[in-house]
Amino acid sequence: MSSHLSVSLDTANPKDRLMVALDYENLSEARVLALKLKGVAGIMKIGLTALAQGGIELAVALKAEGFSIFQDWKLHDIGAQVEGATYQLSKGPLDFLTLHATPQVMRAAIDGRSRARNKNPNHNPKLLGVTVLTSLSDEDLKAMGHNEAALDLVKRRVDQALVAGIDGVVASSLEASTIRAMTPKEFLIITPGIRPRGAANNDQVRLSTPESAIKAGATHLVVGRPITKDTNPVNAAQLIVDEIEQALKS
Repeated sequence: MSSHLSVSLDTANPKDRLMVALDYENLSEARVLALKLKGVAGIMKIGLTALAQGGIELAVALKAEGFSIFQDWKLHDIGAQVEGATYQLSKGPLDFLTLHATPQVMRAAIDGRSRARNKNPNHNPKLLGVTVLTSLSDEDLKAMGHNEAALDLVKRRVDQALVAGIDGVVASSLEASTIRAMTPKEFLIITPGIRPRGAANNDQVRLSTPESAIKAGATHLVVGRPITKDTNPVNAAQLIVDEIEQALKS
């Protein structure tokens, strides 16, 4: 089997619930960190900063090392462009792909993935709809022209994601329990804005600890700077995985 193909993820394993955000400007540094985390964290998230400078090559390398790959494109364009991008990306090292959770975008992404699967059934990344960015507050949304609070907008976009038939959403853990009550158990809830106790908030507004996010119904946690900026990133990641494991048991 090609190392580019999507894998079956074991969400019963706490390390496969941790998505490490490799938000580096230097791809060599990102790869070095990822290799340090091998066996501790199962999923590497490659965001726009890395994708803009050869992040696909990084994804190829890390996929070959056995990691699951999350390409965080947050696709948002006309349907034809989203379909084409999803089709092309689905043929490469990809297990998770983000797109904005608007109806036209989600339908187009499903069409693109279906086209890739018609050529190879193993090209089947999980499509994740971004609801409301965790850096946005209710006041930010009002300034953008939204009349809804973050929670109400998230609920509307989750309903639309269910209708579209994508695999899950990206949302703050503060909305995770509401989303979990609205969705089937296999629906993925990916929560960024995760900060262990005592960590800096940075540019995130709607935050949570790993334990509270898992207990609220999150299936996966996205963690960047609390790991990547720590003087001992392996230990930092392991502590988060341990907290995930304890939350799953309680």
